[in-house]
Order: sequence, then C-alpha cells, then structure tokens
Amino acid sequence: MRHSVILKKASLVGAFFISLLCVDLAQAFCPQRGDLAQVAVRQVVDGDTVRLTDGRSIRLIGINTPELGRKGRSDEPYAVQAKRRLQALVDASDGRVGLLYGAQRKDRYGRTLAHLYDRQGRNLEAQLLSEGLGFMVAVAPNSALVACQAQAERQARNKRLGVWRDEQVKTAGQLRSGGFALLGGQVTAVQRNRGGLWIDLDGGRVLRVAPELLGEFDVRALQKLKGRRVEARGWVIDRQSRGGLKSGQARWMLPLTHSAMLELLP
Repeated sequence: MRHSVILKKASLVGAFFISLLCVDLAQAFCPQRGDLAQVAVRQVVDGDTVRLTDGRSIRLIGINTPELGRKGRSDEPYAVQAKRRLQALVDASDGRVGLLYGAQRKDRYGRTLAHLYDRQGRNLEAQLLSEGLGFMVAVAPNSALVACQAQAERQARNKRLGVWRDEQVKTAGQLRSGGFALLGGQVTAVQRNRGGLWIDLDGGRVLRVAPELLGEFDVRALQKLKGRRVEARGWVIDRQSRGGLKSGQARWMLPLTHSAMLELLP
C-alpha cells in the first residue's frame, strides 16, 4: 500500500488510501453538487479542457489527461478515449455542466480553472480518473477535491484500467524529454536553501518545492526522506534543453505543486 506522507497535516488525506478498503465503488467519487448553475458547453477540446458557448475555456481541476497529437506529433495513448469519454459525459448532461471554480480562477494561459459537474451533480474529473483516463494532479491552492480524486485514480490503478494497463512510473534513464511524468526512485539527498527545498533522486533527477509552497508540505518529513523510495508526479523540466544546466546539477527537475504529488513507497 502506498502512503501520502508529505501532506501539510496528516489528517487531510492520510487515511483515504486505507478507507478505499471499506468503501463501496460508487462512494469513492467526490461529493455531489447539485446546487451549481449550469452553463452550456460549445466544444470538448480534449480530455481535460472544454470551451463554453460564452467563449471561456475551462481547464478541469485535478486531472491531467494524455495529450492529443499536435504539430505532427502522435496522440498519446488514451488521449482520444479521454476526449470521447468527456464528450459522452457532457452529452449525457444535455450539453450543460456546473462549474465549481478553484481558489485560483485562471491559469497562465488565461483558461478558467474549475471542477465540472453533470446535471445529477456528479464530478466529471473523478469519473474520468476512476476509468483510468487521466492522472490525478494537485496544484496549490486548487486542491479542495484532492482526496476524493486520488481515491478515484487509485480505483483505476488497482484495477489496471486505461493508462494504468502499462507501467507509468519512469525510473532513472527512462526520461527522454520534459512534460508530465511519474518518477520513481530513491532519495539520495535533501537540502534547503533560498531556492526552496530540493530532493535529489538517483539517476540525475531532482524534485523542487518552491519557497512559497513550503507551507503546503510537512518539511520535517521531507528532510527525513534520504534513503527512502518515493514516487513523484508533475511536469518535468529538461534543464539541459533550456540551456540552464550548471555543473553538478541534475538535468531533470520536477517542481512539486502540492504535497499529494509525492508518495512514500514501501
């Protein structure tokens, strides 16, 4: 069993993996919200983005689905399935969805950040995650549903559905480019400086917690990770390709955006 040990307070999510052993399949999804005003969807762009008839682009909070091929690139596995499933969920809701906005309303691309709910009040991200059509992601401060969305993903992972049919965790030497990834490995060093807290993994990889995000983590727990095996997820940066790799630095850096993006392995 995996453990999320880096949460600000263990009571937030520490017990939800255990709770999966005793909850019914349907109860693993997020609480229903039937009180949200419905808005019309004009287009499902991909598995985690929709465009409304009022012109707004909505980026779903808590899920990252495989990328559709663009600029000559091939579709990532399950990208088309994720888009089709989201389209089917929107269609089943008569083309209208409820929006629950994040504490941070916009991303750097100008998209509105929100959770989507169908007419019955069911969370659409949790539905996709439970079917293995995306990865749970948490970006502070938009983490209100991280516990139930992680449950939904765990359900699919345990059953090896969708993306989980193949091994997703990359070990040292398997990285070829930047982008979203799950990294597994052993912690070789932990240090803190003005740039935040840095967790070195074997194979020339480093995890970084920015100074402004340290309050989201149990820093003491992080500082005791040397020698332990962990799994981290997020958007990997290839510092070599950006020309910012200095002597002695790890080539691959993964910024941790929330404590739920790091797990301690047995």
